Amino acid sequence: MNLEQRIKAFESLGVFFKQFSTKKIKKTEDSELNNMFFDAFKMQIDRAQEFNGWFTKENVLKSFESWAEALTLENLNKWTSAYNFDDSKTPKAIAIIMAGNIPLVGFHDFLCVLISGNNAVVKLSSNDKHFLPLVAKYLEYYNPYFKNKIIFTTDKLPEFEAVIATGSNNTARYFEHYFGKHPNIIRKNRNSVAILTGKETQEELEGLGTDIFQYFGLGCRSVSKIYVPKNYNFDLIFNALYKYNDIINYKKYENNYDYNKAVYLMSMFNILENGFVMLKEDESFASPIATMFYEYYSDFSVLTEMLNSKSEQIQCIACNENVVNFVKLGKTQYPKLWNYADNVDTIDFLTKL
Repeated sequence: MNLEQRIKAFESLGVFFKQFSTKKIKKTEDSELNNMFFDAFKMQIDRAQEFNGWFTKENVLKSFESWAEALTLENLNKWTSAYNFDDSKTPKAIAIIMAGNIPLVGFHDFLCVLISGNNAVVKLSSNDKHFLPLVAKYLEYYNPYFKNKIIFTTDKLPEFEAVIATGSNNTARYFEHYFGKHPNIIRKNRNSVAILTGKETQEELEGLGTDIFQYFGLGCRSVSKIYVPKNYNFDLIFNALYKYNDIINYKKYENNYDYNKAVYLMSMFNILENGFVMLKEDESFASPIATMFYEYYSDFSVLTEMLNSKSEQIQCIACNENVVNFVKLGKTQYPKLWNYADNVDTIDFLTKL
């Protein structure tokens, strides 16, 4: 199977995913394997919250929307054209240790391994173990070539030649000890931040709300901290974020909001809050659920220089200023295929094995 055929398979998957959106779930005639897979995916989407309380139907569908938008022929061709793939090489077995914080969070690593012609040995997170096997079955029926390319395991990993592992700072130390002798990509905790200038429109600040609240703020691309100029008028952001107030009606989120608010009040911290999100001045990047940290800045260039010096802790920076590598407000949760986690080029890593 050559690169063009692999691209066609994932393009087909993207067309299939388009049937599942937050606006509607509707079977179309565009997807050739609908009779076999549409109902199975729909059932799994409906039941996702039973297995992981944070996987609401809306958030699962947002993940499908994001991948449907990414897996177009144009995007796949643009992405892969930057590399030299050698399909004559013997495929390598690549172990993928997946996280489970948001739906399909490990899909990009899975995609990279298969699109590069290698074999995926996948250890799923117990928090997200149902969707990817369905995706694998879809690919196998689309092209039987994939049948010997994908292995899932819940036990000890079978033999592998390289590893891509994602986890917390604590698990990363374990990964480094266990996988250090193999070629590896090991990812740790990262958070995303936003820089506001005070010139943002209501629409742009509402976009920031998507960056903050989508997936309940559990993703590494979720904005957990904002930088604001001195004397910033927080009414601007509270007014814009009000459209997301329904989030407090979700019990798990509400429990976190109540608990963290009680901790802050008992600790005599000064917080700003509007009934569903709290703003706390703090130098840290990682904020608890239902809390967003903020910090003042006086010089934009000094701030960006500081953030660059701490790039190993930051996944992405959202800002509407025209700066290279910044992500527009409202777009952090919709990465392109060539936006790699931790800025480590996974395809480059795989093609050089």
